[in-house]
Amino acid sequence: MTTLVINHGAGKSPPAGAAKTPRPAEPLAMPEVSVNGVVIAPKAIAAEVQNFPSRNPGEGWLAAARALVIRELLLQEARQLDIAAERKTDADSREETVDDALVRGLIEREVRVPVADEATSRRFYENNLRRFATPPLYEVDHILVGARQDDSASFAAARERAASIAAVLAAEPDQFANLARAWSACPSATVGGSLGQIAPGDTTEEFEAALVSLAPGEISAPVETRYGVHVIRLCRRIEGRTLPFDAMRERIEAYLDDHVRRQATAQYIALLIGRADIRGIPLDGANSPLVQ
Repeated sequence: MTTLVINHGAGKSPPAGAAKTPRPAEPLAMPEVSVNGVVIAPKAIAAEVQNFPSRNPGEGWLAAARALVIRELLLQEARQLDIAAERKTDADSREETVDDALVRGLIEREVRVPVADEATSRRFYENNLRRFATPPLYEVDHILVGARQDDSASFAAARERAASIAAVLAAEPDQFANLARAWSACPSATVGGSLGQIAPGDTTEEFEAALVSLAPGEISAPVETRYGVHVIRLCRRIEGRTLPFDAMRERIEAYLDDHVRRQATAQYIALLIGRADIRGIPLDGANSPLVQ
């Protein structure tokens, strides 16, 4: 039996007038964990916990123990099948460990992964066309009346100024560039408020929502963001285009191969778990950190 120490008094202030004596740490008992009779060392689990952020020590311990059990199970299978540990080196000249090489060799040999053919890849492409489209681009001008949202008086004044500018532009839209040079707090004022071409995600949510609702040539009502109050003009919208299948085929095949490999690996681990004598923790293949 292994124990984790949990101090329930940490981070809590004592009641007024009470002595500031911390509550004693309470040990949390953890069962011995083993795989086919091989015990997973408590120190190893404790060291592994750092790789599994969790809400409490018990959850972290359980996740770490599961990861080490899966690893031990795979290593035992690799040795039983006499898998050769052919260590590889990555692009930074770092060589994998013998255990890593054994696990990789086992998965490569035992997990059968069908390769995505053209028909499968094309079907995925046609069912997910939005994933293969470039985003639209917007050519935009704006006038920013700068103010901080946490300064109520300043922000109220910015609203009034932006409303006045919008009223002028409703009657004289050709004055946009002049008003931007005179009033905008954005560096784009020097070029008449032009932001050039922007894409989704380049601006704040409020700015983008207003932009999407505009037709080319239209000027918005005042739009409030954390930077102040904007008046926006959409000059041109350039629609996104769907990239051709041939350009996306290699990427689609790599995605499908990885997806299928993960599923096949999860199924393989589940089979090993079903045959193994695992004690100390509940475990099933779906919860394996190796295949998430």
